[in-house]
Amino acid sequence: MAERLPQSGAPGHEHGRPSRERRLHGRQKGHPLRARQADLVETLLPRLRVPLDEPCPADLKSLFQAPVEAVHLEIGFGGGEHLAFRAGDNPDIGFIGCEPFVNGVAKVLVEVEERALANIRLHDDDACQVIDWLPDAALDRVWLLYPDPWPKRRHRKRRFLSGDNLDALARVMKPGAELRFATDIADYADRSLRLIAGRDDFEWTARRGDDWRIPWQPWPGTRYEAKAIKAGRMPCYLTFRRL
Repeated sequence: MAERLPQSGAPGHEHGRPSRERRLHGRQKGHPLRARQADLVETLLPRLRVPLDEPCPADLKSLFQAPVEAVHLEIGFGGGEHLAFRAGDNPDIGFIGCEPFVNGVAKVLVEVEERALANIRLHDDDACQVIDWLPDAALDRVWLLYPDPWPKRRHRKRRFLSGDNLDALARVMKPGAELRFATDIADYADRSLRLIAGRDDFEWTARRGDDWRIPWQPWPGTRYEAKAIKAGRMPCYLTFRRL
């Protein structure tokens, strides 16, 4: 069985809404952590965890040590390259990063400590738990970069972008907020565009080819993107605006 990190608490029914317990991710641990990483998981992670066992603050910006003017959510940050880059490049924005894979969490904890990033909070489990905990119209942007494509047909119901999850995101995103989605899986992109086209609470913002071929600038890249390009798969960058 995959090792699970100790949790600060998972919500049952927050704000009158039942939590959606779904397995949208795979394994939770890979290679053994280095000594420094293991120490940060024990000492720093508890201080940065999103406090799901407490009521969500009315002002979400108060979650962060540093004063921030907006809050972004990154769903499945992987190795944390993008999350750490955005937080360092935008000290006035608070970032909530969700990632169940302990090695990815450990890597971003090293970045937080080395760069003294005071605008990051973390959740080391399913992002749906955080989304259900958040108040209405709380987020200014959501990042979903190279999520697990679940390529087998019988597993595709586990893909993060679904009708239920778009409903949940629509609730917590402010009008005009953007959901930025990157994938190198053509079927996933096509299915997501079809989902958005059938909704009246999101719109695809692309007006020309470069709007989905070129990533959002500045762009640090991710290890998953590099693997996709090396394998000959073309990433696409889709921006969906909350109406």
